[in-house]
Amino acid sequence: MRGAPELGDIFRSKGPIYRSNYGNRLSMRHLRTMGAVEACRTAALGGHVDECDQCGVLRISYNSCRNRHCPKCQSLDKERWLEERQADILPVRYYHVVFTVPGSLRPLALRNQREFYNLLFRTVTQTLKELSRDRKYLGAQIGFIALLHTWTQTLIDHPHIHCIVPAGGLSPDGRRWIGGKRKFFIPVKVLSQKFRGKFLAHLKGAYGSGRLKFVGEIEHLKEYEQWRGLIDSLYRRKWVVYCKSPLKNPEDVIEYLGRYTHRVALTNERIVRFQDDHVTIRYRDSKNDGSIRFVTLEAFELIRRFLLHVLPDGFMKIRHYGILSNRNRKTKLVTAKNLLCVQGPTQPQGRENWQEMLLRLTGIDVRVCPECGKGRMRLKEVIPPVKTRASP
Repeated sequence: MRGAPELGDIFRSKGPIYRSNYGNRLSMRHLRTMGAVEACRTAALGGHVDECDQCGVLRISYNSCRNRHCPKCQSLDKERWLEERQADILPVRYYHVVFTVPGSLRPLALRNQREFYNLLFRTVTQTLKELSRDRKYLGAQIGFIALLHTWTQTLIDHPHIHCIVPAGGLSPDGRRWIGGKRKFFIPVKVLSQKFRGKFLAHLKGAYGSGRLKFVGEIEHLKEYEQWRGLIDSLYRRKWVVYCKSPLKNPEDVIEYLGRYTHRVALTNERIVRFQDDHVTIRYRDSKNDGSIRFVTLEAFELIRRFLLHVLPDGFMKIRHYGILSNRNRKTKLVTAKNLLCVQGPTQPQGRENWQEMLLRLTGIDVRVCPECGKGRMRLKEVIPPVKTRASP
């Protein structure tokens, strides 16, 4: 295979056989994602031909799939989202708080993704809001952005939520800005205990109302004694909540957010080799000082692991809360900006197309002829999608 391997190469090569062998276990969202990644920027989706108005050179460009799990299709959406968030940045320090659940809950999460992930968001939100309102810690109305990730660097299922939280909030009467303490946001032990208690209370409620499914290796949890044993063990465990050192400069927040938003489980840059039905990927080992390591998986196993992280249809993985929520952005957020003497537009002006944004961000004008460097590339022909026989 020429050039560096990409996820699309693996899916195009092994996807049809994978669907033939395991298609009865895959949902429509998994099949759609596989098909999208396979077709992205190929003739299957159609495209267009541009011609230089000076030298006549032709350039063929194929369309993107725009699937949110495709590693090729997130850059533009990410840049647009980050620019919109610039209007929300406040001149304060920011905390990065990560909430995780114990490994014994992962099988339950996989089989109840929508319910489980919504419970995770709800619990994180309630934990942060309630503790922030407590005068012992802050005594204010806060805002934050929460991002769901479901993977480890080796694509093992690991649901957790990243929160980016301004250091402070509005007073209960909305007339003052209350700044956070300099060294920490809320003690992680307090966050962990509150998070554990609330999540397990919500989880027991979901069990009692029959909203959870128990199939496969967790079928035994249908029995109440088995379920109660799991819950009791989870109450005894310490839950991991991690708060990183605060970002001191507000201008660093956007760059920092870019590392987490619109990230997919496996980027093309991490794929090192695809050969003889095996794929080698690069990963950062967080348990060993973040050192770079490599792992080789069978292609089918890599596909299986990647599909674990395809979210339910319509599920929002990035959410805004408190004074940063959509309903408060024009009221409480504006108040906070006024109290902090923030000037400038509250929203980005206009909406650029991808060529204009690329030019502004990188200085590269894709409309200039790559051959002669003088002419402009003009649309010559639209290429219709290529209809192919459905894969097995």
